[in-house]
Amino acid sequence: MKSLKYRLNSFLFLLIALGFLQCASTQKLEDTLPLEIGDVYYQHWISGVKGEAAGYNVYIPIKSNPNNIVLDSLYFKGKQVALELKNASVFVGHFKPETNQKHDIIMSSDPLAEYGNPVPETTKKSPFELKDTECIVSYQKGNKTLYHKISNIIKKAPAK
Repeated sequence: MKSLKYRLNSFLFLLIALGFLQCASTQKLEDTLPLEIGDVYYQHWISGVKGEAAGYNVYIPIKSNPNNIVLDSLYFKGKQVALELKNASVFVGHFKPETNQKHDIIMSSDPLAEYGNPVPETTKKSPFELKDTECIVSYQKGNKTLYHKISNIIKKAPAK
């Protein structure tokens, strides 16, 4: 009887510990963003250069930013990219498929001949599960990285 009680208590302890670990690994989303943004949208683009494919850019217009917050990363459609400040009023995330990356590589039956080939750069996968009209932005506040979900992202026609 003691063996069964010991096993049951051990199992219960393990379940509780796993529950706490799961909670610690998820990022908490902030309810409000410390800056005012406009309508977030994305546009597909097609390269005019032969051999290159297409991608899309996500635009986050800034209406006011009294705290001078800088947005770090964008999580959208299962991928993550760094955000860049295009001008004082728009952050942009550039999503390029891996096929757009140009690298000269050596293909050989001798593995040592391929030693100098560059490692392909890939877009990081997102840890968040989002709908196609949602994204997550990350930003720094002090020494903490915070996250905010943006919904109702608009798809605009490709730029000409």
